Amino acid sequence: MLNKPTRAGFVSLIGAPNAGKSTVTNHFVGSKVSIVSPKAQTTRSVIKGIGIFDNTQIIFLDTPGIFSPKRRLDRAMVSSAWCGTKDADIIVLVVDAKKGLDAETRSIIEKLNKEKIKAVLLLNKVDLVKKEDLLALTAAINALGDFTETFMVSALTGKNMDVFYAYLAKTLPESPWYYPEDQMSDMPLKLLAAEVVREKLFLYLRQELPYALTVEPELWQRREDNSVRAEMTIYVERDSQKKIVLGKNGSMIKKVGLAARTELEEMLDERIHLFLFVKVRENWMEDPAHYTDWSLNFNS
Repeated sequence: MLNKPTRAGFVSLIGAPNAGKSTVTNHFVGSKVSIVSPKAQTTRSVIKGIGIFDNTQIIFLDTPGIFSPKRRLDRAMVSSAWCGTKDADIIVLVVDAKKGLDAETRSIIEKLNKEKIKAVLLLNKVDLVKKEDLLALTAAINALGDFTETFMVSALTGKNMDVFYAYLAKTLPESPWYYPEDQMSDMPLKLLAAEVVREKLFLYLRQELPYALTVEPELWQRREDNSVRAEMTIYVERDSQKKIVLGKNGSMIKKVGLAARTELEEMLDERIHLFLFVKVRENWMEDPAHYTDWSLNFNS
């Protein structure tokens, strides 16, 4: 490594919701920097995952899933995903191999073609697909778009991930590293904590409710005993949603809080005192302040 020039660059991961972009990012970093959920549209802004492979610092840009937006927040998320491609050295289209060539992926490929954007194809979750089906899917996608390389991986199990990383490492430009060697993300800890709380809400709440809530960090304060006091407010749109988030006798919010605190303490190796509050704000999606913290464009 000492005899080689260092390399560094940005790799934008784009794709339909639930393709596995966040799992790819977390696998590379070796720690959770982007929340993961079986529900679609979990990632709401571009998350940077930073790591070293060989002599190269790779900065993954984990973008929101691209879909047909219906609400202001949806439009801001999709806009953020496409903006993530503008400054990237390499663009990677992540496709859920089990789901196959769906309408959302077709639409993304059409836009890549229209904008003449070169991309790498990363077929994820290949461990869940028969070999013959995988080969047919690969051929079908490559027939639609002009991809510089194709990789077949499982980000969850790690299958073939090193081959993918090695390609990125040798392809990114010669450059000094942009971040300290041990830095995993540029996300402030209070925002990371808010994302972990939101992930637990996605995990425990019923199907539609997570899309009607947001988590805002109110306080991240180091105490005299070196522990951290963290206060988060969960905003929902209606009183009926607040009751669901709280649960009977506060059971749901306690479960969410315990799971989030336990994970944060393991991730950060810190003692955390986590306090969660639930408030009703009917039109929080129309409040520009909620977009600023997450670097989303309110007017998308």
